[in-house]
Amino acid sequence: MSLADHRPRQDGPTRGRPRSEAVERAITEGVLKLLEDGVPLAELSIERIARTAGVGKAAIYRRWSGKEELFVDIVRAAEPPDPELPGTSVRDDVVALLEQTRQRGLMTRSSVLLHNVIAQMKSSPKIWDAYHANVIEPRRRKQYAILRRGQETGELRTDIDIDVMNDMVFGPMLVRAVMRPDADLPEGLAEQIADVALTGLRPVSTSTT
Repeated sequence: MSLADHRPRQDGPTRGRPRSEAVERAITEGVLKLLEDGVPLAELSIERIARTAGVGKAAIYRRWSGKEELFVDIVRAAEPPDPELPGTSVRDDVVALLEQTRQRGLMTRSSVLLHNVIAQMKSSPKIWDAYHANVIEPRRRKQYAILRRGQETGELRTDIDIDVMNDMVFGPMLVRAVMRPDADLPEGLAEQIADVALTGLRPVSTSTT
């Protein structure tokens, strides 16, 4: 699977004129062509993208506020979609999010282009900030919401800081998928991490005999 297999998903409200899938496809493929030709992200101007795609700059600005937002959409479209959370238990929701991270790690490793683009994004503060604000932060908020719900329903302890709890539950998969590119990401890893982490986060019984 590669970036070229996808086009950006539009999750927000439509801006400007009605969108044309053909125009969006041309813009996306224009960006991909430039990336595949080895053009660095820093050198991809809106004018150059428009020229390669055969569209006017206005067509791009009607769909994206700038190249940072365009790049984020392209990368996000190539990643596994956000999962539908079962909502049946904290464990089930945690497993769903951990599995998405595992799949994202596998996809990044298998796509040289995606790996290179993400690496370049990290070296570009404006692009990385846009990716962080539009992709990473929403995911983090979803994680926090699951853990807070677990505290409210009595599935999780309430005496542990939510930031610490979040790191304990979701940190291990991030380490293996992102920080350790040589680490195995086998099937069942999401369930294993969830069970180990959540075992230590269940409320401690205070009943006495």
